Amino acid sequence: MQLKNMILSLGAVVSLGLVSPGLADTWTVDQENSKLGFEVQQGSGKLTGLFGIWKASIDFDPAAPEAAKISAEINPATATTGNAQFDGTLPNQDWFDVSAFPAATFQSTAVTLVEGNSYRADGTLTIKDMEHPVELDFTLEINGDTARATGTATVNRLSYALGAGVGTDTVGDIVSVTLDLTAAR
Repeated sequence: MQLKNMILSLGAVVSLGLVSPGLADTWTVDQENSKLGFEVQQGSGKLTGLFGIWKASIDFDPAAPEAAKISAEINPATATTGNAQFDGTLPNQDWFDVSAFPAATFQSTAVTLVEGNSYRADGTLTIKDMEHPVELDFTLEINGDTARATGTATVNRLSYALGAGVGTDTVGDIVSVTLDLTAAR
């Protein structure tokens, strides 16, 4: 039965014209044990937060990272910092404008091995219909059919008109997007 499923899956890939020299493994994110967050300078301290709802699609083989396809869709309305004032402001028009832009996305364009178990995923981050290139640096540990990836991407909030009216002395312009995800093959 497994061979039949493999043949059907391969047929589907061929029919979509997606065959590459090596087929990457498909990984399913364990949402309960994964986090997507952010950190930004706020005044003299750091403001950290998490996105409560997001999903990722990952096709990745460490032996052929160039064939990887990584994408994510984030619901910015679920951004929380633990501070009611900030949490109430983030969905507004000046920040994520979630009524007009209910999703942010990341789509990889290239994945490369940096060294050892360190990789870089170059891609496009889209927030409020504004697209900019971004580099996601991550490490990957695979144990059997379970993988854990931790990584960081740096983005400029002003490039996406996030809090455009808020000075960088109040909220820094550079935001670190962090991920800590567990996935199963």
